Amino acid sequence: MKKIGLLSDTHNIWDEKYEKYFSSCDEIWHAGDIGSLELANKFEDFKPFRAVHGNIDDSSTRRIYPEVLRFSLENVDVLMTHIGGYPGRYEPKIRQELFTNPPKLFISGHSHILKVMYDKSLECLHMNPGAAGKYGFHQVRTLLRFVLDNGNIRDLEVIEIGEQG
Repeated sequence: MKKIGLLSDTHNIWDEKYEKYFSSCDEIWHAGDIGSLELANKFEDFKPFRAVHGNIDDSSTRRIYPEVLRFSLENVDVLMTHIGGYPGRYEPKIRQELFTNPPKLFISGHSHILKVMYDKSLECLHMNPGAAGKYGFHQVRTLLRFVLDNGNIRDLEVIEIGEQG
């Protein structure tokens, strides 16, 4: 069993609330637009950290964090990218991989819109944690927490950490 903290679109903003809400987590995952290697290192120093780069991330961040990350944890096949779309409107760059070899959990960011949807056609859960940073059009900053347990995704929590501004 692994407890996961998921966030996206921090845009170089560190908030002490990340530590508060992710202290019980085994890993932190970031779905892109980290903002800087310094911020990524802060996450790395805090917990085991997996991330993809986003469209605002610089070349040094892109060298370390891939555009697409695929891995398995607790018998859950995970595919993560920053710009991925959502069921019914997947981004063309990721669509082929999704339909050729669907994961059990597909994670993306970019939209700043928190969205969790099940895609029946792929038998895949899609998560977008919204935006944790202070830049963008979102009104409320959000995080997700959930548990992976022997092939199951459970105990999903939506956490609001404050208003955008």
